Amino acid sequence: MPGAGPISGAISGSGPVGEQDAGSAPGRDPGPAGRELSQDPAQASGPGAAGRPGAGMAALSLPYQVVAAVALAVIGVLACVHLSMVFLHVAPSNTLTKQHGEAVDGWVYPEFEQNWKLFAPNPLQQNIAVQVRAEIAADDGTRRTTGWIDLSAQDAEAIRGSLLPSHTDQNELRRAFDFYLNSHTDDFRPNGLRGRLSENYLRRIVMLRLDREALGGEVEKIQLRSETRAVQSPSWSGERTSTDPRHRDLPWWSVTAADLPAGAKNDDRTEAGR
Repeated sequence: MPGAGPISGAISGSGPVGEQDAGSAPGRDPGPAGRELSQDPAQASGPGAAGRPGAGMAALSLPYQVVAAVALAVIGVLACVHLSMVFLHVAPSNTLTKQHGEAVDGWVYPEFEQNWKLFAPNPLQQNIAVQVRAEIAADDGTRRTTGWIDLSAQDAEAIRGSLLPSHTDQNELRRAFDFYLNSHTDDFRPNGLRGRLSENYLRRIVMLRLDREALGGEVEKIQLRSETRAVQSPSWSGERTSTDPRHRDLPWWSVTAADLPAGAKNDDRTEAGR
């Protein structure tokens, strides 16, 4: 029929006229509902959404907000105090460390001990070896004193050529000896509880080493010493350095049961025999 075309087009709304009837015709306001539906979802989750109530600490009730704020403040204060104490511990000697050295050491030791300094010192220019000799009680009742056994040389031999050297071989004996010297006076008197602890620690390490040696009897006493040699100057240097060894002997120590490895033959000794 000739008149069917225009009528069916108006009813179907499939052309531009139909799209304008859906609410997008110029001059017609879709209203608040229409604007809300047409809003971009990305805009709804933009920066402004984070400021709405219910996000972060704002979602907590007032008492919980107070508790959270106090907890954060306490953690911040503790972090600042800890960093300050560690800084003073590794910093060079200054007025604060001289006045408050005990407080700093009390905070750092033993959990937060630091084995470095803020400003690197001059590299070591000498080699220090730890040596030991022992007084042996033989089965026939005679006693004799061994020669000096170089424990540091044993560690160096174990490290040399190893792709994965043991941390024990590198540091155990050296740090134990440094611990002992730093916690004793020049005449080997302990300057506090750490002095006694360092002596016991060093004695046990030495006895573990001597347990590997075939000494021909029971160890009654031990004596340690340090041997210090200056590092030889390079050939291109005009500096002359003496490499003669210098020794520092420690006192003789009587061996007790507490110093012996587990299962040692003379484990029936007591601390009273020291």
